[in-house]
Amino acid sequence: MNEIQHLLNKAIENIEATELLLKEGYLEIASSRAYYAMFYIAEAILSTKGLAFSSHSAVIAAIGKEYAKTNLLPPEYHHYLKDAFEARQVSDYGAEGQLTELRARELLIQAEDFKK
Repeated sequence: MNEIQHLLNKAIENIEATELLLKEGYLEIASSRAYYAMFYIAEAILSTKGLAFSSHSAVIAAIGKEYAKTNLLPPEYHHYLKDAFEARQVSDYGAEGQLTELRARELLIQAEDFKK
């Protein structure tokens, strides 16, 4: 299996994990997994151009520069990724209860959309 397929498989697994976590009420962990689904897809997309980065912020910036600003990817996907990163920061490092169920479900929908 090549690296791109590996990343896409990880994204699918994270979307499935997000669904399961939401059903069980683990909103913060579900939000984090939704972000990682989008992050792995972004890494796969960048890999098609031979691009790889060592930080999350560099991946997010490169998706914006290489794909969203050039309209190779709908700009809203770059916004989804940036917003999901912020939600992940809150879910992983913020105070408990800062993310709502509605926001966690929006992140799942955005991750599924990003996958397309």
